[in-house]
Amino acid sequence: MDAPSLQGRHVRLVPLSAAHAAPLFEVARDAQLFRYMPVRIADLAAMQAYIAQAQAEQAAGRTIPFAIELSDGSLVGSTRFCAIEPAHARAEIGWTWLSARVQRTAVNTECKRLLLEYAFDTLKLNRIELKTDSRNQVSRAAIARLGATEEGRFRRHMVLPDGYVRDTVWFSILREEWPTVRERLDRFLAHNHSSRTAATATAD
Repeated sequence: MDAPSLQGRHVRLVPLSAAHAAPLFEVARDAQLFRYMPVRIADLAAMQAYIAQAQAEQAAGRTIPFAIELSDGSLVGSTRFCAIEPAHARAEIGWTWLSARVQRTAVNTECKRLLLEYAFDTLKLNRIELKTDSRNQVSRAAIARLGATEEGRFRRHMVLPDGYVRDTVWFSILREEWPTVRERLDRFLAHNHSSRTAATATAD
């Protein structure tokens, strides 16, 4: 399944490619970004392998991977649709990691807004899933803030590279919930834009 480019006010999601390996590795040098994920990016070769694996899964119809690009052209992370199940009209949004410099900004909110819009309005999915390590309170709060419903915990679900066996908390957003979630995200983004504009005006 081909990946589109998804354009927002703050970010653009572009199809993940081998050309992104070096700039994304610079972001991935911050090992804390992968603390709760089942992968570690120790060097450029590992990033190249990470991208190659994503592309192989894309060719098999299981993922649609993106690089996250700011308006100035810099790359700040990656995200993807995964666990795509066309027969059941569902997919997961996951493998999301972002540079610390854009965390707690509009970037993640707009990424999710773009992905959800594509999932429900273009792909016509019935369900989007999101999941995270049960220990990752920041991620759990961010997912809940989207308007997703927490569905439960898979106990001892995944072995991480450091040997820790994590519990995974699952969330979902349904097609019927999308209009309400969309309005919620649009309010967040409008408030963020207004705040940034006001701050700029004051600074001027």
